Amino acid sequence: MEAVVELSQVCIRRGGALLLDRIDMTVNEDERWVIIGPNGAGKTTLLQILAAQMHPTAGQATLLGETLGQVDVFELRPRIGLTSAALAEKIPGDEIVSDVVVSASYSIIGRWREAYDDMDHARAAQLLAQLRVDNLAQRTFGTLSEGERKRVQVARALMTDPELLLLDEPSAGLDLAGRESLVETLSQLAEDPYAPASVMVTHHVEEIPRATTHAMLLKGGQVVEQGPIADVLTSEHLSRTFGLDLDVESRDGRYTARARRG
Repeated sequence: MEAVVELSQVCIRRGGALLLDRIDMTVNEDERWVIIGPNGAGKTTLLQILAAQMHPTAGQATLLGETLGQVDVFELRPRIGLTSAALAEKIPGDEIVSDVVVSASYSIIGRWREAYDDMDHARAAQLLAQLRVDNLAQRTFGTLSEGERKRVQVARALMTDPELLLLDEPSAGLDLAGRESLVETLSQLAEDPYAPASVMVTHHVEEIPRATTHAMLLKGGQVVEQGPIADVLTSEHLSRTFGLDLDVESRDGRYTARARRG
């Protein structure tokens, strides 16, 4: 199985702070990963490496067979789908939803004078339907609810048929119904054998989609544990990661975690 991500002893240092410390990670093309850890663990920094938006201070990062520092990242990035709060903030509020999605073909935010053919528009319409927001195609992005915006962002991330899909806290800010609806949609995507390899960042095990195959626990920029999800998401490992005695349970492919009483 071909690896889409290969990190070897990756470090990120900013000033005197070591944000990531000797990270090793391999993601194969048929795997769906989740990265979990407390605030300040380095999760979003790691995702920026995987999105080719940041180069390691030390170590080597190879994405889709290309090594950062030896490749034009502007050619690499269209092969990687990304959703994040930072990206969402850059989308103009008056942008039509269908344009938010189709403009990913050029890796730009906000349509200008670029041209799209019928196949591009058909692809965008198909993805909006798959994410169950096709009824919003002619609405402006600024009028959408938070849950609707999350779904549109996932559709946009899939527009270029990426080889790697990155999801930075896709359920953040959603109410219970919105979270569960989005997690179900992401679960269906993860179960699709033709879907790209994916890496999702979250603080909460309850947000992990079904069919997630692997997990990494981060704390203070270091890996606590990583590997097959059932081996990693244990009460012992989560307790060590968050510094709190936790009981972790799994049911029907979904996880919950609670503080241990007493």
